[in-house]
Amino acid sequence: MFKKRKFPVDHPGFAALPVQMVTLGDGDLQAAVHVSGTLSSRRIPVVCVPGYQRNMTDFTEFSDYFQRVGGGNWPVVLIDLPGRGRSTDRDEADDYGSPRDARDLAAVLTALGIERATFIGQGYGGQVTMTLAAVHPLLVAGVVLLDAGPVTDSRGIVRLRNNLKHVESLRGAKAVTAGFRKMLLGDYPGSSESQLDSLMARSHFLDKRGRAWPLHDQRLIAALEAFSFDDVLTAQWPLFDALEATPLMLLRTQLTDQVRRETFEEMVRRRPDAVALTIAGQGSPALFDQHEEIEAVAEFAIGVSSKRLGKAA
Repeated sequence: MFKKRKFPVDHPGFAALPVQMVTLGDGDLQAAVHVSGTLSSRRIPVVCVPGYQRNMTDFTEFSDYFQRVGGGNWPVVLIDLPGRGRSTDRDEADDYGSPRDARDLAAVLTALGIERATFIGQGYGGQVTMTLAAVHPLLVAGVVLLDAGPVTDSRGIVRLRNNLKHVESLRGAKAVTAGFRKMLLGDYPGSSESQLDSLMARSHFLDKRGRAWPLHDQRLIAALEAFSFDDVLTAQWPLFDALEATPLMLLRTQLTDQVRRETFEEMVRRRPDAVALTIAGQGSPALFDQHEEIEAVAEFAIGVSSKRLGKAA
């Protein structure tokens, strides 16, 4: 029988991100939403959609710095998709998927009174964003795809599944912390132990016995059991090509295993007008700890707002 997921309300990773809960549909499903800045008709908001099992804490630094780059008070919306972070879990495991997540994302925008937005989709969040754009194109003013594209690398799926199963099987705070540090160091070489521990807190918490518990519905990872390292996943190029008329920015972290380099290069070839950048020295999810990359995204988002609204932001 499915048990409701629990997490500590005082989890350090959530401290800087107070949320409001948005009810989805007629049931008890709710999405956690954090809004910084002020929503208004004068600025098109930036909506951040995290990766597959990730949550809004991956955008904490981005949101903070964007406010300074954007002149202050720019509306930035962080969302936990159902089953992630502080959102509630879906009743059935089969209910998870990008079409439902895109529908719920649209419902959150409606609840917040947002008529259109620029979306930053990381990994799976990029797939949800592309799905949303195909179904509700008028909601999408601009798109930033971060380690996201029409073809997901099966190697990344298998590594994610195996790594999480391993660290969650460890017992004792020291063993768990060491396991996470080793796992994360491959994606973030040169990071200090304190930085790696902070990254661990974005996705897990430790109970009193020193066991790691995920900040996501464990059924999300169970759904990945069928994937193999050499699987070739079905390409969704029609979804990507549907963004043809949408301002687009393409970002790829240098060490990611979510999107192959050749896929990224094909995306750039198909959209030569897109802003394309590689974030050096890190994997997925991007840390957004370098001001240059945040400033580049901010310049893109502010430009989209000015163009769409026909006036300076």
